[in-house]
Amino acid sequence: MNVSAQCTIVNIYIYIYIHIRNHYNKQEKPFSSLVFSEMIRRVVRQSKFRHVFGQAVKNDQCYDDIRVSRVTWDSAFCAVNPKFVAIIVEASGGGAFLVLPLQKTGRIDKAYPTVCGHTGPVLDIDWCPHNDHVIASGSEDCTVMVWQIPENGLTAPLSEPVVVLEGHSKRVGIVMWHPTARNVLLSAGCDNLIIIWNVGTGEALINLEDMHPDVIFNVCWSRNGSLICTACKDKKVRVIDPRKGKIIAEKDKAHEGARPMRAIFLADGNIFTTGFSRMSERQLALWNPKNMEEPISVHEMDPSNGVLLPFYDPDTNVVYLCGKGDSSIRYFEITDEAPYVHYLNTFSSKEPQRGMGYMPKRGLDVNKCEIARFYKLHERKCEPIIMTVPRKSDLFQDDLYPDTAGPDPALEAEEWFDGKNGEPILISLKHGYVPGKNRDLKVVKKNVLDNKAPKKVEEPAIPQKPNEVKLEELLREVKSLRDLVTLQDRRIAKLEDQVAKVAI
Repeated sequence: MNVSAQCTIVNIYIYIYIHIRNHYNKQEKPFSSLVFSEMIRRVVRQSKFRHVFGQAVKNDQCYDDIRVSRVTWDSAFCAVNPKFVAIIVEASGGGAFLVLPLQKTGRIDKAYPTVCGHTGPVLDIDWCPHNDHVIASGSEDCTVMVWQIPENGLTAPLSEPVVVLEGHSKRVGIVMWHPTARNVLLSAGCDNLIIIWNVGTGEALINLEDMHPDVIFNVCWSRNGSLICTACKDKKVRVIDPRKGKIIAEKDKAHEGARPMRAIFLADGNIFTTGFSRMSERQLALWNPKNMEEPISVHEMDPSNGVLLPFYDPDTNVVYLCGKGDSSIRYFEITDEAPYVHYLNTFSSKEPQRGMGYMPKRGLDVNKCEIARFYKLHERKCEPIIMTVPRKSDLFQDDLYPDTAGPDPALEAEEWFDGKNGEPILISLKHGYVPGKNRDLKVVKKNVLDNKAPKKVEEPAIPQKPNEVKLEELLREVKSLRDLVTLQDRRIAKLEDQVAKVAI
């Protein structure tokens, strides 16, 4: 039992003792069970998520014998959607990541094909929220690549991306898809530059330069994708309107420690941050971007030095904190009541985590009251961890599963770049999520040489074989006959119109 739980129990006992003594001293009515339950209610905050518990799956449901990347970068190293789990792995002579169908558990063969087009280690990966077969990757080779995964996973190494996005001068450590607009991708590199791409055309349409003087630790889109918030090594948290290229709010020394921070948007527009105090204690804080002078709430946690990665569920307002190198997942509920960030519980295990993947809500099993699923990376294994709310009824639990963001985009890329905003298109999970057919990602690149006259290169004539000459003659003859038929059809239609007019 952790310290906070022990303190809560002690407080309950003290509270009950004082009230019992007061009741008897004042010679009031006997101390009833109703009075007792009322006291418990006052001391312990009511929440349907208080009893959420985590449980690791059995060994045969894990993904074994995976060489998880050892690169020194504070990303999650894992990305999950309802069809696949992707894991950044060790690779010789470049960068690679595994993409496994969720059902392919057990020992993974060393010869299993990887996505291996980067020439440097892969630092971050992110699944497209609008197409479960499209994933983006950022690498030390300064490029962003977008990949299309086959329906049933990889059967051969994938080295040809759909598109390569080049614009960074240093390694790319962050890639993140827009939550509501199709084919809009954000990337951030160690050149302190944020680029927003139209993947459909392969163009960099927004460059946010001169806003960050140092390394960007993380970037997060707002709920509708109109704003982004960033955490930077200069200890500032910034709120940016990317289409206007303008910082609309910032807080200096949001956390005073020198270790990396994280900042994420919540559904109500507030910002949740994790970082370190001046004494190197881990902290979490809640901010209102309209007034960032003082935080709404600040909590000290522990003196550990692992960076806290926050994973947020906007449907339930629960934040899960996974520390790199920790062996636990802490979870908190965000409410409108003080102290606003309420500790719920901790899932603990023996092995430290090297990274973590978080399943979107539409990939959960609603029949088991599963409200979150994590994919914990060990040194040689990926272990799913299931968070459930214990319920006796087998019926669908509406309060646990409000409508959630579905896979359909609210906007096209061009609409978003033109200034439109769209809230996520919500779907019900009452009958479970049934994935639709994903269309292939097509990149139509604009010809940047349209205004330039192409140079004519004279090629040596290659003698043709007799059969090839005959085939070309036949094709020409077929084309001329087709043109003749089309012409006759038009003439017949014209004559029929004239006959109809004469008849009238």
